Amino acid sequence: MLRSYLAAAKRLETLTQQMESDHEADLTAFYQKVAETLESLPEPTEDLLEGADEQERDLLTRVFAHRKGALSRLTRFMALLPQELRRRVGKQINRIRNKLVPVLKQKQKRAAAVVVDVTAPGIAPQIGNRHIVSAIIDEVCDLMCQLGFQFAEGPEVEDEWHNFVALNIPENHPARDDSDNFYITDTLLLRSQTSPVQIRYMEKHSPPIRIFAPGRVFRPDTVDASHYYMFHQVEGLWVDEGITFAHLKTVLYQFGKLMLGDKVNLRLRPSYFPFTEPSAEIDFSCFVCGGKGCPTCRHKGWLEMGGCGMVDPNVLQACNIDPEKYTGFAFGIGIDRIAMARYGINDIRLLFQNDERFLRQF
Repeated sequence: MLRSYLAAAKRLETLTQQMESDHEADLTAFYQKVAETLESLPEPTEDLLEGADEQERDLLTRVFAHRKGALSRLTRFMALLPQELRRRVGKQINRIRNKLVPVLKQKQKRAAAVVVDVTAPGIAPQIGNRHIVSAIIDEVCDLMCQLGFQFAEGPEVEDEWHNFVALNIPENHPARDDSDNFYITDTLLLRSQTSPVQIRYMEKHSPPIRIFAPGRVFRPDTVDASHYYMFHQVEGLWVDEGITFAHLKTVLYQFGKLMLGDKVNLRLRPSYFPFTEPSAEIDFSCFVCGGKGCPTCRHKGWLEMGGCGMVDPNVLQACNIDPEKYTGFAFGIGIDRIAMARYGINDIRLLFQNDERFLRQF
């Protein structure tokens, strides 16, 4: 309907201008065209102007509602028309005026009622950005590539061989209990660590091997400020001839420097893991307080980041790698812990609640 009225308005404006400029024009022929144009228009309704822009509304108002518009100017010469044509044209003009003019005036009132305070602050657009954990993962990937490691990945749904057996975790080990894992079937589970990636890679590749594998892992831990049932790790593995614990310490030291700052120090505490021997816990000095103790490091001066060690010979044998010829080291560092330490976040749950007020800070 709107298209019809816009076309009619343009036609009536053109006819009126032609009639006023040509004093010898045949008025009967002109008004025949006017009558046909008006008769072709349907009854205007209240939703006529829905979807009309400001320029289109101005055109309809100028032609049909303005007292100097085309419709008003057409009435000046109607006295010169034959009676039958005069009645015909007059009927259509009245029909359009009585129906369309109220619609146009109502639209004008609504537009006038909307007051825009140009001095009021605008509404900031909601612009997305990288999640803090995703940003840390990207940074870790760049860092590990700088250290000469190659990216690797594996499935999040694992079988017992890759998640336990090949990693030298025996069947009766408590780490395989149902209470410590998300089992899908008797032999399939959500991986509890990123270490299965190194098994899959060593099964398909021969040394030298130098890879890192970031990803999600799953454990049914009780959710609190420092534990969550899903978290992120980055796994590192280097297998070659002559690899020693000194290589491991050097890589971890450089990792800490690049990730947490030049002043960070490394501490390795003796520990036990089935898949490494010897094994150690990885601690970095708190970059916030410089090791003096603060809320970020829980007043310990050190940040616990993960575990590491020399790859157990049984793990190498499970992947058909000769432990007499090759040695290697592996480490796993919590990516979420890096994010929490760097930004002073004291509750891991904040990372996964998707609260924009929190995430927008980073």
